[in-house]
Amino acid sequence: MNITDKDIKLIKSKGLTIDKVLTQIETFKNEIPFVALRSAATLDNGILKFSEHYQSELTKLYNSRMQHLETIKFVPASGAATRMFKDLFRFLDNYDFKKESLNSYTNHEKANAIRLFLIGLEKFPFYDIVMEKVKSAYPKFRSLSEGKQLYIFVEMMLKEKGLNYGTFPKGLFPFHKYDDSIATSFEEHLYEAAGYNTNDKGDSKLHFTISKDHLEAFKDEFERIKKKVEEKTNTNFSITYSFQKSETDTIAVTEDNEPFRKEDGCLLFRPGGHGALIENLNDLDADIIYIKNIDNVVVRKYQDEVSGYKKVLAGKLIEIQDEVFRILNAIDEKKPSEAELKDIKKFLVHQLNVRLPLDFDKFSDKYKLQFLRESLNRPIRVCGMVINEGEPGGGPFWIKRENGRLVLQIIEAPQIDKKDRRQEEILGSATHFNPVDLVCGVRDYNGKKFNLLDFVDPDAGFITQKTMNGKILKALELPGLWNGAMANWISVFVEVPLTTFNPVKTVNDLLKSAHQVTLFS
Repeated sequence: MNITDKDIKLIKSKGLTIDKVLTQIETFKNEIPFVALRSAATLDNGILKFSEHYQSELTKLYNSRMQHLETIKFVPASGAATRMFKDLFRFLDNYDFKKESLNSYTNHEKANAIRLFLIGLEKFPFYDIVMEKVKSAYPKFRSLSEGKQLYIFVEMMLKEKGLNYGTFPKGLFPFHKYDDSIATSFEEHLYEAAGYNTNDKGDSKLHFTISKDHLEAFKDEFERIKKKVEEKTNTNFSITYSFQKSETDTIAVTEDNEPFRKEDGCLLFRPGGHGALIENLNDLDADIIYIKNIDNVVVRKYQDEVSGYKKVLAGKLIEIQDEVFRILNAIDEKKPSEAELKDIKKFLVHQLNVRLPLDFDKFSDKYKLQFLRESLNRPIRVCGMVINEGEPGGGPFWIKRENGRLVLQIIEAPQIDKKDRRQEEILGSATHFNPVDLVCGVRDYNGKKFNLLDFVDPDAGFITQKTMNGKILKALELPGLWNGAMANWISVFVEVPLTTFNPVKTVNDLLKSAHQVTLFS
């Protein structure tokens, strides 16, 4: 790599070092090995399912302890809404209302999304807002052909000359329409948090990771809704924000693993993916941290059910922490008896999904205790898992590490070798899906916060192919926040109902019942 003074200045401005950049380039050259899937996690092997009675007991435990704990809700919200409108942008590029009727266009199989968008048009929360803008700009709008009307509507909705929703952060896009207001997903996260993340003083803390460019817009939105939401929920909200750190950016390379340079000759650095947010998460200090994506919200009539399951997951976290902390304190105080050791082993295997070395019983007492301490003294996460219905994304799997031990992990599709038929079969056998519904404990048994960066698997990132100005480049994504960034946490997976998982990946998802106050007649 030929490094210029300009390159050095850019690298340092990002908080990176030349050695770190060179290491990233070596990663491209050496490639990142695929994970070795052993089996999908199932209800019989790695995923827990709770009875109604047990859920009630965990909720009681949560309610009894909540007021003595510091809690915060962590919401990754830096994503733009652009990808929600992929089909609408394609419609603007491909449809010519002068040459083709709308009916003819929507009869194409590839136009299914546009057909659904048109059918549900008046049900979208932004419909009236866009129409007001349209009618102002086009007084004779109603006399136009149906195709031209839809084209104008979509253009006014997405493009800069209109409402410019195409560049909005997803958190500030209109998600839900009520009788008296229209709510963004940012607002709905506040209502949801009030249901399980509020202390006895009525205080609720939330932290959003956002793009620096959108900071003022988020602050303005909070000021706009603050009084109304706080009065309705009887809650005082404390909102903080952070940005993905520039030192977590990764260099892009060509197909030949040479540094990719932009047209002006500068090195190209790209955000390191959501795995970079482990740095932001590590900056928070709380007993319990809830994690949920910005687009996974519901209209308020369903929020009690969603909050109820969050309390169950938090109750399970507290129950596990109590036992982990008790064991670690006991190890500090005295050597466990054979009977106690047997119970500890059973707890690790059946409750924490830890697979013991085959020769564990042959270890000396010193190494047995060392192994137990290292296995237990870690951050803990309890993760909701939903039935797999074919959603794109990660899921729970047993993988085999280089040392031969099996560990339970959340694995993303790019980490798997699709050319290996056996690996593809295991991927296809997954019964559950990761909805990103986590409750995390990040303090140790002495009350000290863990350094979460110590528990990242640096080899769990992945390389993807992108294009820029027609040129192919390779990009390096850091170990994902709930994948490799938490690879060495204690992980407990719990089945939760599909009603808790309602992401908005495309604009048409807003037509689903979880996002409609009044359903289609």
